[in-house]
Amino acid sequence: MTIEKAKQKAREIVSQMTVEEKASQLSYNSPAIERLGIHEHNWWNEACHGVARAGTATVFPQAMGMAATFNSELVHSVAEAVSTEGRAMYNKSVEFGDRTIYKGLTYWTPNINIFRDPRWGRGQETYGEDPFLTATLGTQYIKGLQGEGEFLKAGACAKHFAAHSGPEKLRHEFDSKVNDKDLFETYLPAFEWAVKAGVAGVMGAYNRTNGEPCCASPRLIGEILRKEWGFDGYFVSDCWAIKDFYNGHKYVNTVEEAAAAALKNGCNLNCGDTYIHLMEAYEQDLITEEDITEAAVRAFTTRVLLGEFEEERPYADVPYSAIDCDEHRQLNLKVARECAVLLKNEDKFLPLNPDKKQSIAVIGPNALSVVALEGNYNGHASENITVADGIRRVFKDSRIKVSGGCELYDTTLESNELGEFNFLKFEAAKIAEQSDITILCLGYDRTVEGEEIDIDDDVFEGGDRRNLSLPQTQRQMAELVCDYSDNVIVVVMSGSAVDIGEKLRNHAKAIIHAWYPGAQGGLALAQLIAGQYSPCGKLPVTFYGNDNKLPHFHEYSMEGRTYRYIKEKPVYPFGYGLTYSNVECKDFIVALEDEKVYNLSVTVENKGSFDVTEKVQIYAKYSDSRTSTPNFQLCGIKAVDIKKGESKTIQINVDKYWVMAVDEKGNRIEPDGEILFYAGTHQPDERSNELCSNKCLKIKVK
Repeated sequence: MTIEKAKQKAREIVSQMTVEEKASQLSYNSPAIERLGIHEHNWWNEACHGVARAGTATVFPQAMGMAATFNSELVHSVAEAVSTEGRAMYNKSVEFGDRTIYKGLTYWTPNINIFRDPRWGRGQETYGEDPFLTATLGTQYIKGLQGEGEFLKAGACAKHFAAHSGPEKLRHEFDSKVNDKDLFETYLPAFEWAVKAGVAGVMGAYNRTNGEPCCASPRLIGEILRKEWGFDGYFVSDCWAIKDFYNGHKYVNTVEEAAAAALKNGCNLNCGDTYIHLMEAYEQDLITEEDITEAAVRAFTTRVLLGEFEEERPYADVPYSAIDCDEHRQLNLKVARECAVLLKNEDKFLPLNPDKKQSIAVIGPNALSVVALEGNYNGHASENITVADGIRRVFKDSRIKVSGGCELYDTTLESNELGEFNFLKFEAAKIAEQSDITILCLGYDRTVEGEEIDIDDDVFEGGDRRNLSLPQTQRQMAELVCDYSDNVIVVVMSGSAVDIGEKLRNHAKAIIHAWYPGAQGGLALAQLIAGQYSPCGKLPVTFYGNDNKLPHFHEYSMEGRTYRYIKEKPVYPFGYGLTYSNVECKDFIVALEDEKVYNLSVTVENKGSFDVTEKVQIYAKYSDSRTSTPNFQLCGIKAVDIKKGESKTIQINVDKYWVMAVDEKGNRIEPDGEILFYAGTHQPDERSNELCSNKCLKIKVK
C-alpha cells in the first residue's frame, strides 16, 4: 500500500471521530473507540537488538556490537529476524486480546545518534561515532524491520532527533549547542538517510538543540525533517520529554502551553502524559482542531500501513514458534562471531588448541554474567551462554576453573582491606597460578552504564562514565592475576572503549573486545579463542586512552572528537581489528559512474591460513579552502567472505554525498582540488599502519 492510499484511508477513519476522540489518539497508550471498531493501541515497543521487554526473544549483540561487524547485510538479516519475532508476538497477543505496552508493532528503534564521546552510557545503543557507518547500518536495520511487502511488517522509528548523546544526568534541561557545519556533517546525515529509507517514525530527543526543545523545534521538525527531507511519517516525543518543556527547559510555563508547543511544531504523538491536556489547550485556543486532526491522520496512516484495519491481517501466518528458534540462534551466533574485535595477538598466541589437555582459569565479574551478554533495551533468551559456559563447551578436554575475582563495581569493596574483595582477588590469583591459561573477563554491564542510572560518584555519573578506566576493583584484581600468570587473555565486555591500563595491556598475550555480545556471546568467544573461525570485527569507535585529552563531555563541537577530527594517536583506532589471516588489497580502481556515484573496484587476496570474512573499508580525504575537513571520512564498506589462498575482485559504490565538503552554513559542496580515496582493511591513519601488517591503497581523483 502506498503512503498516499494509507493517508487517504487514515483521513476517512479520523473524519468519523469527535475532536475529543482525535485528541485521545495522540498519546502513546491510545484508547479504544468502540463505536468505530478501533482497538486500543500502545505505540511503545523496543527492538534495539531483538524484541525487548516482552518476555522470551532472541537476544542479538547490542547495537554497538552489530556496528563492529561492519556488515550491513548481516544487520539487515538481524532486523528481519527481529520483525518476524515481533509479528509472532503480536499475533499471539491479539489472539489473547492483549494490546498493552510492548505488544505492538511500532518499534522505537534504531538509535542513530552519533556516539561522539565514549563516556556516554547510552552509546552502546548506537552504531558508533561515524556518520556513514551509522547511516548505512541504521537504514539496513530500518529496511529489514519494515520489510518489503504491501504492508509494513513492523514500524521502525529513528531516534533521538537530534544532537543527542549525553550527559544523561542533565538531559531534561540540557541545551546541545551545535554549529551548522557539525550539525549537517555529523549529527544529521543518519536521520536524512533514514528518511530516504522510508522510516515510519522519528522520535525527538529530550534536550534542546540551539535553544529549541527537540520535540517542538520549528527548525529541526518543520524546516529540516518535513520541508527539506520530505519526511511523511509520524513524529513522537521521547518519553515524558514534553513535560521537560516547563520542568527542565523553562521554555513554557504550563502543561497546556507545553502540549500546544509540541503539537503545533509537528510532534504528532506523545510518549508521556502531557497530551492528556490537549483538550485544555484546545479550549484555551492554544491549538486548533485542524492541528489535532493533522496529527491524528499521521498516526493513523502508520496504523493503516501496518495492516491493522484489514479484514485479513497481514503476516498473520507468522507462527509463535519463530521466537528464539534455531534459525535465529544460528544467526545470533554468526553476529556474535563477527562483532568480536581482536585488539592484540602477541606472537600469534591465539588460537589455542581445543584438543590439548590443559588447565584454563576463567576469571572476572563477567565470566558468568548473563547481564553482560544482554546489554540494555533487551529481551531474555531461553538460553544464555556465558564466557565460562562457552569455554567448557569448546575446551572439553581441559580442566576449567572459574572465579568471579571481584565485583563488577563496588566502592565498599574497593576500600575494604580485609574483606571479601581481598578473598576473591586472592582466590583468582591462586587459580591463575595453577592454570596454563588465564582468561580475564572484565568490563561493565547495564547496571552501571546506560540510561539515567542512579549512580553519581568518582567513576560514574547518571549512567555515563567519568573516565575510560576499569573500576579500581577490577584493575587491582586483574593486575594481581598478571603477577601469577604469564599466559593471559583479556576479554572486555562493555558498550564502548575501555582503557584496561598499561600494565594489563602490555602483559596480556591477547585482548578481545566483545561488547555486549548477546545470548550466544560466550560460545562465539570460546570458538574464537579455539580458532574455529577467524575474528573479523572492527572498531566502530575510537579507543582513546586516559592519556588522550578528550574535549569536555558537555561540548558538542566535533573538534578533537572521533577519528575524523582527533589530533592525537589513540590506543586503538576506529576501523581497526585483527584477524588470524592475512588479507591484502590490490588493483584499486576508481571511476565516476555518474554525477552522483563513484564506482570503486579492488581485488582482495587472502594470503593467510584461515578463511575469513574480511571488512574492506573505503575512506576519502580531501581539502577545502573554505572549511575544515575530516582527517579521513569512511564512505564505503564491504564484508567479503574469502577462503585461504583465494582472491576476489569486489565492487563498492560510493555515493558522492559522503565525499562532499560541508561548509560553515551546513551546505554540501564540491571540495577544492583532488580527492584521495583509500582502500584497505583498516583506516589509513598512522596508528593503524603501526598496528597492522599492511597499508591502505591510495588513488587521487580530480
